Amino acid sequence: MHPRIFTLILLLLALAGVGCREGDPSPIDDTPYALQLPPGFPYPDIPEDNALTVARVALGKRLFYDPILSADSTISCASCHLPALAFADDAPISPGVGRRLGLRNAPTLANVAYLTLVNKDGGVPKLDLQALVPIEDHNEMDLSILSAALRLNAHPDYLEAFQRAYGEEASPFTITRALAAFLRILISGDSPYDRYEQGKGSLSESAKRGSALFFSERAQCSSCHSGFNFTDNGFHNNGLYDTYADPGRMRATFLPEDEGKFRVPTLRNIALTAPYMHDGSLPGLEAVIAHYNSGGSQHPNKDERIRPLGLSEMEKADLLAFLQALTDSTFIANPEFLPE
Repeated sequence: MHPRIFTLILLLLALAGVGCREGDPSPIDDTPYALQLPPGFPYPDIPEDNALTVARVALGKRLFYDPILSADSTISCASCHLPALAFADDAPISPGVGRRLGLRNAPTLANVAYLTLVNKDGGVPKLDLQALVPIEDHNEMDLSILSAALRLNAHPDYLEAFQRAYGEEASPFTITRALAAFLRILISGDSPYDRYEQGKGSLSESAKRGSALFFSERAQCSSCHSGFNFTDNGFHNNGLYDTYADPGRMRATFLPEDEGKFRVPTLRNIALTAPYMHDGSLPGLEAVIAHYNSGGSQHPNKDERIRPLGLSEMEKADLLAFLQALTDSTFIANPEFLPE
């Protein structure tokens, strides 16, 4: 399907629930959800039509862990986004309904509240629409969003939960918004590196050297992995292949200059989210460091910053130690994020 047509369908489906918002409103529990942010994190941009409330977050969390949203009720969002793995997966490509394989490696959901364009190619314009993609994808959950709404409305407890959260029954609008509400609370920013920067903890000497290398002009890692979330949220070709089976950003834009470009991922909890790259082709952080040290492929769209680095074995070990220091153990154990 043409990506622009697909995006239009996403928008139409997401707006389909607006008509249901008219009529006799049901009581809504609009108790605000108090989003806890680490030092230095800005408050995320949250749409007015989906303000964070306790009821919406609770509903989204329940939907996230419930396989009811898949065709055969065997796959939930959490099947491919495991809390212990920073809401990522350890399979190169996650299996969906019928063990069919999806398109790309499942990314971490940490700090997705800060995404402007969603998915590795940026083909979805906002987080509140993203759930439509895995739910309706034949290789993932394989269920029409309209069928999902009918299923949910057949359960009195779900019907009550949707009424409490949005004042209406389950619909494409309310399903996707509830899931987005839960995803927005998945904030991670309490790693050993963060505590060290705040003067509240220590780092090994190796991790300190790795940090200096990471932020140096020589390595230029931080030119793409920048800011509080260690990403510029841009799309770059990192020279993984000479020829790309997956066109990346070009799949959404149809521009040849976007071939092989993918979103720069956050490095938060990166030690937990192997395997790496859009296709899960690099098994560990050592392989990732080796790739960037080599300078990558000769693809014409490769970012000019990807070049041979000439790192010594000690420098590679130091860089690894720094990346491991970005693991937030409180994030993966937070009861607010885990199933009841």
